[in-house]
Amino acid sequence: MHQRLEHNEMDCLSWERDNGRRAMKTISKNSLARTAALALTYLLAAATLRAAEIKVVTSGAFTAAFLELGPEYERATHDKLVTEFGPSMGKTHNAIPIRLARGEAIDVVIMAGPALTDLIGQGKVRADSRVDLVRSKIGMAVKAGAPKPDISTVDALKSTLLAAKSIGFSDSASGVYLSTELFSKLGVADQIRGKMRKIEADPVGERVANGEVEIGFQQISELRPVKGIDIVGELPPGAQRVIVFAAGIPVMSKQPEAAKKLIEWLASTAAYPTIKRTGLEPAKSK
Repeated sequence: MHQRLEHNEMDCLSWERDNGRRAMKTISKNSLARTAALALTYLLAAATLRAAEIKVVTSGAFTAAFLELGPEYERATHDKLVTEFGPSMGKTHNAIPIRLARGEAIDVVIMAGPALTDLIGQGKVRADSRVDLVRSKIGMAVKAGAPKPDISTVDALKSTLLAAKSIGFSDSASGVYLSTELFSKLGVADQIRGKMRKIEADPVGERVANGEVEIGFQQISELRPVKGIDIVGELPPGAQRVIVFAAGIPVMSKQPEAAKKLIEWLASTAAYPTIKRTGLEPAKSK
């Protein structure tokens, strides 16, 4: 009888010992799971803290390219790009020089090189931050389906300007060149003055599409995305002005290091296919 009791007592002790081990293993596994979950939460939170929010303002010539390149950069770095748009020149509310003059905090500006040079001279953009991104040519467009005038030579372009009922151009880099240099160089400035239309802030192609102007001039990369127009072609040799668009970091930037990395990537060979597809040429390509 005593032997049976002893045997039962030993069985109970063995059962308690085995179940205790299993309980400890379960507790251990649960602890590890909780620890792993906490570690993952910490890593995700740390990654979120490291991710930067970069405010970018780009002028029209680089807009189509940036709308493709921006999401690629966000996916690769987890930085967030806050993208806005404004002309390189002019006095409209969203023009880049006007925005910087009123102290708006912007991390990256992408704009016509000469206008960026002016802002660097004014102390609005860091002198050592400028990086040339693309070269851009000026083109001419008409309403979709309309006859395409000849602009294949300087003389043909001159005749087209004289024959046009109305001529649209931007208030930014290409328009400034046309209205202050090219039309005078061609000897037609006085004859066409009454039919010249400076388009402020809006894409020139949109005014061509709605019939407000018969022919319109702007960067090829700005004309391409506009529906309802046909691009006649580039300005001919002797009339063309290739404009470099560059990026810089304003002195008011809150994320200068993140801004620098973004600019370096935009200037890298990784961006070349998109740049070319949108009607531009990489500034440093051969």
